[in-house]
Amino acid sequence: MRPSTLHVWELLAEAPPQLESRYCPGVKRLHRDDLFGWSEFNPDRNLDFHSVLWVRAAGNVAIDPLPLSAHDRAHLDELGGVAAIVVTNSDHTRAAEALSRETGATLCGPAAERDGFPIECARWLGDGDEVVPGLVALALDGSKTPGELALVLDGATLITGDLVRAHEGGRLCTLPPPKLSDPARAAASVHRLAALDGITAVLPGDGWPIFRDGATALAELARSLAL
Repeated sequence: MRPSTLHVWELLAEAPPQLESRYCPGVKRLHRDDLFGWSEFNPDRNLDFHSVLWVRAAGNVAIDPLPLSAHDRAHLDELGGVAAIVVTNSDHTRAAEALSRETGATLCGPAAERDGFPIECARWLGDGDEVVPGLVALALDGSKTPGELALVLDGATLITGDLVRAHEGGRLCTLPPPKLSDPARAAASVHRLAALDGITAVLPGDGWPIFRDGATALAELARSLAL
């Protein structure tokens, strides 16, 4: 039986310091019972990178998967493995190709990057494409790569790649203007996301997740970006 998060932390409390310093529970339940994530701290940027797993009866979907420890991989297998993998942009290929080989998951990438994408995908997603029922892809303009994908889950959870991020808790930001291919178009993309109805949570690929009042955080970010 998989140990609960509480039980894991109880074990850590009894563990020797050298174990506690290197062990951190990996695949964690997020704000929904069917949504999980795992993370990796990046010291160069001083923030966490994140991956998301949507557990569903018809086959789980992983988004921008990072490498998995043996512990995390075992947990992933307990959750049903992976049937499809979405990579939001060419800088977020991470461990997607390896995980696809290991699990047989279908790789999906942004259609706008098809010609030069660093890994081969079986499916290319454009704006408005449904990855699986309940998960819709949006193609964003102006980020550092063309057609970067954001994903809307059940109309309420927004999952982003690089353009929208959170370098401090509770507040969204964007990539710095020098990294954007077109700051004006990037601002328009953020305004488009802020106009979505019903968003409650925002899960950036980089930085802090926002589990409540996601629409408010998006609106604040949009107001800071002039069109």
